[in-house]
Amino acid sequence: MGEWKNCTLSSLGTIVGGATPSTKKPENYEGGEIPWITPKDLSGFSGRYISCGERNITEIGLKSCSAQMMPKHSVLFSSRAPIGYVAISDCDVCTNQGFKSIVPNRDTDYLFLYYLLLYKKHEIENLGSGTTFKEVSASTMKGVEVRVPVDKREQERIAGILLALDDKIESNAHINENLAA
Repeated sequence: MGEWKNCTLSSLGTIVGGATPSTKKPENYEGGEIPWITPKDLSGFSGRYISCGERNITEIGLKSCSAQMMPKHSVLFSSRAPIGYVAISDCDVCTNQGFKSIVPNRDTDYLFLYYLLLYKKHEIENLGSGTTFKEVSASTMKGVEVRVPVDKREQERIAGILLALDDKIESNAHINENLAA
């Protein structure tokens, strides 16, 4: 096993919040081709990769608010309503304000980061604050302490093992569903 380091999520990539264009302006949504993901899109979502949500936004909509485009393999993490949905973008996407996503830096394997956030989601949820509903702020998300392999190849190796286990679990679930039918 290689060398590991203690660090914060902010040292693994850029934490990106989202935003919602005004729904009162049809030009922000009608004919939109920019994938716009909300926590609702991840409710009941069982896959790892997501490429679109229920709605898209337009370029005008994107420019009208503080939403940012994130590249393929960004790790989306819902930060409110509820905290802890995790998915990997399968293309360039943006999100609403219900996310504190991470665009991994070049030394961070996106799949390892995905599994790391799944592992830490309850801890992160406990860091949430608010009276109406709990939310995790960007500064809180940036400061979450983690322990990760220094070598990206070690991150990839670990993520590969977890991926193989997940694939086997999914395969067994499909077999069970077929048997039940």
